[in-house]
Amino acid sequence: MKKLHFPDALTLLVGCILVAALLSWVLPAGRYERRQDPATGRSVVVPGTYERVEPAPVGLFAAAVAIPRGMADAADVVFLVFLIGGAFTVVDATGALRAAVEALVRRFGHREALLIPIVALPFALGGILENMQEEIIPLIPVVLLVSRRLGFDAVTALAMSAGAAFVGSAFSPVNPFQVGIAQKLAEVPLLSGAGFRTASLVAALALWIGSTMRHAVRNRVAAGRGGAAATRDGDATACAPASGTAGASERDEGRDAVAAVSTATRPGSVLAIVGLTFAILVYGLTRLGWNFDQMSGLFFLMGIAVGVIGGLGHRGTVNAYVRGFREMSYAALLIGFARAISVVLEDGRIIDTIVHGLFAPVADLPLALSALGMMGAHALLHVPVPSVSGQAVLTMPVLVPLSDLLGMSRQVVILAYQFGAGICELLTPTNGALMAMIAAAGIRYEEWMRFATPRALALWLLGAACLLLGIAVGL
Repeated sequence: MKKLHFPDALTLLVGCILVAALLSWVLPAGRYERRQDPATGRSVVVPGTYERVEPAPVGLFAAAVAIPRGMADAADVVFLVFLIGGAFTVVDATGALRAAVEALVRRFGHREALLIPIVALPFALGGILENMQEEIIPLIPVVLLVSRRLGFDAVTALAMSAGAAFVGSAFSPVNPFQVGIAQKLAEVPLLSGAGFRTASLVAALALWIGSTMRHAVRNRVAAGRGGAAATRDGDATACAPASGTAGASERDEGRDAVAAVSTATRPGSVLAIVGLTFAILVYGLTRLGWNFDQMSGLFFLMGIAVGVIGGLGHRGTVNAYVRGFREMSYAALLIGFARAISVVLEDGRIIDTIVHGLFAPVADLPLALSALGMMGAHALLHVPVPSVSGQAVLTMPVLVPLSDLLGMSRQVVILAYQFGAGICELLTPTNGALMAMIAAAGIRYEEWMRFATPRALALWLLGAACLLLGIAVGL
């Protein structure tokens, strides 16, 4: 049987924009009233206020106009991707990353598979602590370098970076942009239920990382510095867009040219600056309430410091930044196109209709089935609403009063949201960060789907078991 082939990422997102516009002609327009929530500082829906409103179907031209509007809405994320991409191209130009990779490979000898958890766990920690997504995009070439040197394919590189971060986010006990917002909206103490979530997190990461190791060993490719063309299907380079992701081998050639500018590379000092930057980042996000603008500024300064310490000089640093901007341009565009989908749904006044239609039926189910139904509805809703924090704001005010009427613990409601929406991050094509990472890795969307879908299903089964256990123990 012929394998299913999806179009490239940009075409797929344009198709999603058109589908969203079509839905605005099919679904009835509706809305909830909203109020400002003092706990989160966000506008949240008022439960029980859903009503039909005047239809606002989105035409073809309005859908096209939504694309630049989506770019504008996602400007802070887009600039973050550009500035982190530039900064890590400067780091790569010093040769420090390649030296670190070679040292790791020498250290582990023929036990290459053991490096997968070593690489995956820091990314998982990023997901656990701060819902790391867009920040991973510029790091994909680095992880590809590690993966190729170990003789693993590009899918393995994506799984042990983005995949580990997504799983960490979905099961995190402390993620401020997911469980933190949901707990505030549900009016339960922050970090409550952390022990139960931590146990679920350990099981989920063990499942994901163990499965990634099995895939890596079974799909070995020739170790070395070959690009994305060394993937299992052998055609990944052809699918990578020319505007910044034209294949890892082309990236290597350009980076080697930039690296030639370096005259006094100091790998230890460079890597220390990178490590310090991430430590400051975690502190800023968890303690100072930083957003994308502060993150962008921090990584820009990191790139400058690395250029100076690494001996690139003014010209070498500037050249590396310019190359990094060029390589990240396609990824940044994908994020803007993905945001346009939400713009169309909001203009068509159907997001609240989708929320109402998905969650109203669960009120008539038995308690356990209602919890599982909430998780499934959250997974479906995450396709048109690919923001976990935005989804929490949309759904928690509706589901918390419903759970009280059903006699369901609010912690179980939060778990259903976490598992349903968080695990869907691995799959949804409307997640611009995911599509950008797939493009940066030089693989096709269906290739990632073949790897991620069975593992996401296993994670959902784990999540369902945790929900039922939570109900049984009175979480």
